[in-house]
Amino acid sequence: MTAENGTPGAGRRLAVLGAGVMGSGIAALAVGHGVAVSLIDLDRRRLEEAPARIGQQLRMARLMGALPDATDPGALVTGRSLADLMTAGDAHPTAVIEAVTENPEAKAKVLADVCSLVAPGTPIISNTSAIPIDELAGALARPADLIGTHFMNPPCLIRTVEVIRGTHTGQATLDALRALLGALRRESIVVNDAPGFVTSRLLHPMINDAVRVVAAGTASAESVDLLMQGCLGHPTGPLRTADLIGLDNLVDSLWVLHSRTGDEGCRPCDLLLELVEAGHLGRKSGRGFYEYGHEYGLEYEYEYGSDGHEYEGEHA
Repeated sequence: MTAENGTPGAGRRLAVLGAGVMGSGIAALAVGHGVAVSLIDLDRRRLEEAPARIGQQLRMARLMGALPDATDPGALVTGRSLADLMTAGDAHPTAVIEAVTENPEAKAKVLADVCSLVAPGTPIISNTSAIPIDELAGALARPADLIGTHFMNPPCLIRTVEVIRGTHTGQATLDALRALLGALRRESIVVNDAPGFVTSRLLHPMINDAVRVVAAGTASAESVDLLMQGCLGHPTGPLRTADLIGLDNLVDSLWVLHSRTGDEGCRPCDLLLELVEAGHLGRKSGRGFYEYGHEYGLEYEYEYGSDGHEYEGEHA
């Protein structure tokens, strides 16, 4: 869909459910490509902070050449309820991205509510790191409209998006999502449904093993990361990546993988659980495997984000 001004995203309206790190990052990506966004979150403070956060991401992305210069930004509206925005006259979305906490019950409830609000045929997209799409599809009256994405953090910089097609996902839904991602200048890689899909199924157990190495006293977090970077070509190192993901989010994802696969390598190790219990969640809290001298912000995402990801809504 290309409007008269040549902006591929113009004419679309995306509803994003969840105004945390990942939700605001997806919203920034869309707004920066001329797509109007309705951003929804129950947390009033998070919602109030979101426009400034999105503005910061847009400025940084433009400075780094990650957004098209000639594109007029899409309009951003915020609200605590998609139903209220639609009732108030906000245009009905052409697609909805759910980006709430990585909890199957929470996601299923939100997705079911969305399905009852939007027109049949509207793509309903769950942004998840690990939860199988077929597991969520049971909550929807129209499972053919449901599809999964796994955006990487920060979405404005990482151009590849993992797309998860469930067994009930319709071809029209897949085509519509790929068209949307194309308008956002993202490359979509479509995979079949499974716990953790490809990226999390490979990355998260590896991070868990890296934490075990630190816990055993074999090496410091910095040494582990330097070795993985210098010897094996990992762009950031697994423990810096863990801090970007959010250690609580990582634990949630590992528990999903463990319960669905039975793989003991996916059971979160004790050190990881201890850090989360202490509130040391990574960059967003100012401390994880590393300490951060400033409040969590774009400077960290853009410095270390080439291999990081986040799963959002109430996350971060």
